[in-house]
Amino acid sequence: MAGCGVYIHWPFCRSKCPYCDFFSRVRKDVPQDKLVDGYLEEMDFYAEMTGPREITSVFFGGGTPSLLSPQNIERLIDYISKKWRLAKEAEISLEANPNSRHSSLFADLKQAGINRLSLGVQSLHDEDLNFLGRTHTAAEALSAIEEILRLFDNHSADLIYALPNQDLAVWEKDLRFVFSLGLKHLSLYQLTIEEGTVFAKKGVEPMAEEPAAEFYQRTGEAAAAAGYPRYEVSNFCRPGFECRHNLLYWEGGDYIGIGEGAHGRLTCGGDFFATTYRCRAEKLTSRERAEELLLTGLRLEKGIDKKNFEKICGLKFDVIIGASKRQQLRQLGLIEDSPARLKATSAGRLLLDRIVEELWS
Repeated sequence: MAGCGVYIHWPFCRSKCPYCDFFSRVRKDVPQDKLVDGYLEEMDFYAEMTGPREITSVFFGGGTPSLLSPQNIERLIDYISKKWRLAKEAEISLEANPNSRHSSLFADLKQAGINRLSLGVQSLHDEDLNFLGRTHTAAEALSAIEEILRLFDNHSADLIYALPNQDLAVWEKDLRFVFSLGLKHLSLYQLTIEEGTVFAKKGVEPMAEEPAAEFYQRTGEAAAAAGYPRYEVSNFCRPGFECRHNLLYWEGGDYIGIGEGAHGRLTCGGDFFATTYRCRAEKLTSRERAEELLLTGLRLEKGIDKKNFEKICGLKFDVIIGASKRQQLRQLGLIEDSPARLKATSAGRLLLDRIVEELWS
């Protein structure tokens, strides 16, 4: 049985962040039990579709999944273990906001089966948190970090940088402090202004390209020096603490998507399927799957394993990604191309969209 992940999307938030372009809903009164009943029905459908699988990771994302009660989280984890075989060492992650907890929430989440907690810190400065539309304070974030460090062996925090007019020296000082806390994993995202977001409607301008690139470069250097090497464009960790669930996406593994904002990728009977809410499965061609593998694989520091690429999509890498295209990009210093792997260089990671367009054209 091939390993597989389960992504559970809880779309509800207490407020909508102005930079967020993910699917979410702001609601106070949410019929949790009824909605979770629907999630269990979705699992019934996908269990029939996949047959026996070993589930190696479960990820509760959102939205704000820490608003989902620990009792319902436990229901969902228990049902996964009934429908498939939940691996003994499965990674079970949940995203939480610092102020979405009551006094015992994190302990209750651990009791429910969560073994990896990802905290949406975003900034250590109240002024920046206010700009980002966050409803927690820096003090609340630090208190929450302290608690998850005490309760969990595997933990992560998200921060956003390259805010308009942000000072690089202040950001580097923030990084040194965050590195000193002892978190196992960090997701460090550049602020982008996505179409349709509140920031875009208000005309907020992103940091200019050149200083943003310097922020990106210095962030990677500081993280590596502190023992957090980059393993994906925006993700850094202590060795051995990569997010196994997200690696499934980037390396082309199968995962089941549950919930209104979830999607999935499944291989069944030799065919590839893209799944969406509610229980819809669209067959993908080998070329469509290959394009996805190129898009996601180049995000990884180690790049694309060509044999794995061919095993997943059934197409010869050197045929579908021509040598002349690779040679041009290699001469520009944007990729490294060996018989085993194709990867973006440090300069190339700043131009991934261009690289993919050139390779796939």
